[in-house]
Amino acid sequence: MSDSSRDTAQGAGWGAAERGAYQRLMPDHVEKLSWLNPRTLWAARNGVLASWFGDPTGRTRSRLVARQAEAGAPVDKVIRREVPDRFSFMVIGDTGEGDDSQYAVVPGFLKAGQDSEFAVIASDVIYPVGSADDYGTKFFQPYQYYPAPIYAIPGNHDWYEDLGAFMRVFCADAPPPAPEPTPRPLTGAWWQNLLWHRPRPGDGQRLADARKLRSAPGQQAVQPGPYWAIDAGPVRIVGIDTGLLGTIDAEQGAWLREVSRGPKPKILITGSPLYVDGEHHPCAIEGGGTVDDIVRDPAHHYVAAIGGDIHNYQRYPVDVDGRTIQYVVSGGGGAFMHATHTIARVSVAGVTERDFRCYPLRGDSLAFYSRLYGRRLRLRRFFTLTESEATAVIAERLGIEPGRAPGPDTRVTRRTRLVASLLGTGGRPDRASRFRLPVRKLYTQLFSPGSATYSPPFFKCFLRLDVTPEAVRLRCFAATGNRVQELDPPVEDEVTIPLN
Repeated sequence: MSDSSRDTAQGAGWGAAERGAYQRLMPDHVEKLSWLNPRTLWAARNGVLASWFGDPTGRTRSRLVARQAEAGAPVDKVIRREVPDRFSFMVIGDTGEGDDSQYAVVPGFLKAGQDSEFAVIASDVIYPVGSADDYGTKFFQPYQYYPAPIYAIPGNHDWYEDLGAFMRVFCADAPPPAPEPTPRPLTGAWWQNLLWHRPRPGDGQRLADARKLRSAPGQQAVQPGPYWAIDAGPVRIVGIDTGLLGTIDAEQGAWLREVSRGPKPKILITGSPLYVDGEHHPCAIEGGGTVDDIVRDPAHHYVAAIGGDIHNYQRYPVDVDGRTIQYVVSGGGGAFMHATHTIARVSVAGVTERDFRCYPLRGDSLAFYSRLYGRRLRLRRFFTLTESEATAVIAERLGIEPGRAPGPDTRVTRRTRLVASLLGTGGRPDRASRFRLPVRKLYTQLFSPGSATYSPPFFKCFLRLDVTPEAVRLRCFAATGNRVQELDPPVEDEVTIPLN
């Protein structure tokens, strides 16, 4: 097995390395997506409109699900797969940028997943707005050689065109719901309806040709809607749709409570992680309660909750009344990398730095962003930190033992500390100030989304879960874009989750 980022800097993808062969899988022309482009931001405006004028996704989702039921989808929305008691499945999140950062994950994903029963995409199948014409190069082409079915839950970007393309691809070409009546003029609903982003006329004309890339019988899967459950061997996998704003409607909440009943061990897949960046986000349900209330209820027997949306890997083993639930973030499947160096020293729900895991390591994240902004601002000599310098200053600021030791001669200098501060590096909770916390949040929310890169290391990841009647073995694999990690994807984290 090749070195991981916890073993060596080379295992993290640093240094001189042969570039992977993933570009052979890519289309001839790749349109580079920039989240700093005003056109992209304008196309993705529905999330802002929903927060200003009210979130319409619950009503739209209800109509979509009703049409699916009329078309013959199972009322309980449970997919029953005949698999052995011992089987494997893959989870990959936030995939669809269609550029190097997505395709660099594919060779390792195919290698690690070659004997798996199915895969699940956890959030944001297609960027920037879930367009049907983007599915060819951002879904069907990259995963054309994955031999098994792929299920998905939508992310907020898939909702930016009211989920029409998602439903066509994953839910057997469900017809679009009838439009709602035009609201009264000059009301909030009227402005929302006026400004709402909708599909282009004729969008999806190339979809039939794209489907041919995944047309083998073993690749086919039809799911009963944007939220569903899969009964497979000894576990039930429950996928929920958190829409534009990271919440779920009352109708889906009632279904979630019902489908969660019973003694079968369960794994939740969600587009909005419940623990992320050292914070708890329980995910509100319209009408009362939260998703995490359901996950924590011992009668429901959840053993893990895996969320996308944030483009890295994090794991929080939370003790709930004497049993451990693994809360995982896994959104590193193909978009720009969200920083981990902005995560302060972890202390949440009894989880400390000793228990917390993340990928990329905070030092690698800081080194990555220092090079990125050094290049963009043309201040390379000032901004750029070596991976050892970044690791050392992270250890100092957080007061932690680093995941990989810095070089023996590495010094933390005034410049190193200043660059770390400018790039939003986290700190210890007891040293947090009114100034530092807003700076970290501003960095995460404003600067990170435009930070695409097109050369290794990419610090991407995906999961493989091996299920037996006794336990689930969860492994996080890395994809850097370099050939060595492509041929033998390193395991960045591993945990065995008991089912009894």
